[in-house]
Amino acid sequence: MEIVQAGQEAISVIENLAQRSWRAGYAGVLSSNQIEFMLDKMYSPTGLLEAMHDGCIFYLALANGNPVGFIGLKTKSSAVLRIEKIYLLPEVQGKGYGKRLINFAMKQAARADIPFVQLNVNRKNKAYYFYLKQGFTVVAEVDIPYYGYILDDYVMQKPL
Repeated sequence: MEIVQAGQEAISVIENLAQRSWRAGYAGVLSSNQIEFMLDKMYSPTGLLEAMHDGCIFYLALANGNPVGFIGLKTKSSAVLRIEKIYLLPEVQGKGYGKRLINFAMKQAARADIPFVQLNVNRKNKAYYFYLKQGFTVVAEVDIPYYGYILDDYVMQKPL
């Protein structure tokens, strides 16, 4: 797997990956209405462009040259690099790509001398167990109001 930085030219690729991974990953966790709303709000071309302008740097995960996932990183402070977004297509999950994306984020934090990598995960999302295996611990439980929905998340963190 190769990880390459993705700019505005890759917005349609990221949007497609989000559409495919979100519907599979959040089925049974969020209502279909909420899934569609979140995809439109965060993963439409406008939403992705806003995230980029707000400092989120996207990287594509490529397997044999084909995009199979992405990660979005944002420096929150001198102490925290946030994984704002991390998704893989369902058909490539379990192949070690997620671990490689997490390791990539840890290397990016180390290069910037940032001691912690942090992310949010829905409390009902099975990815929670994956993050525990990768060495993340829960540092907070949050209920975030979001356009009429409540995002019930764990904030998880991993030290370098």
